[in-house]
Amino acid sequence: MKRDKYNENIQSQMRKGTLEFVILLIISRQPIYAGDMIKALKKYELIVVEGTLYPLLNRLKSSELVDYKWKESTSGPPRKYYTLTAKGKRFLESLLISWNTLNQSITALIKSYEKNNSR
Repeated sequence: MKRDKYNENIQSQMRKGTLEFVILLIISRQPIYAGDMIKALKKYELIVVEGTLYPLLNRLKSSELVDYKWKESTSGPPRKYYTLTAKGKRFLESLLISWNTLNQSITALIKSYEKNNSR
């Protein structure tokens, strides 16, 4: 049982470690409000709760990586629509470079593991 809980914790930490990157990717597509961000995360099986998303959006705003505008909604109160700032776009570009480098390294390690364990 402890091993299952350990595995769940590691998977959760991996998701949290990439959440900022993923949110910036989602915001980069078009102005978007938090509810639609959560739907996108669920679609890609990167489920996150609102209690995690809103503090992250506030940190991104404080870091001047995202900005928002209030827009009226036909189905309730006005909503904040988030967009990337110029600084956010540059930051996302640097994250993409880092991610691609990391992905190549991990993929090479996985291939090596699979080759050594396929016997």
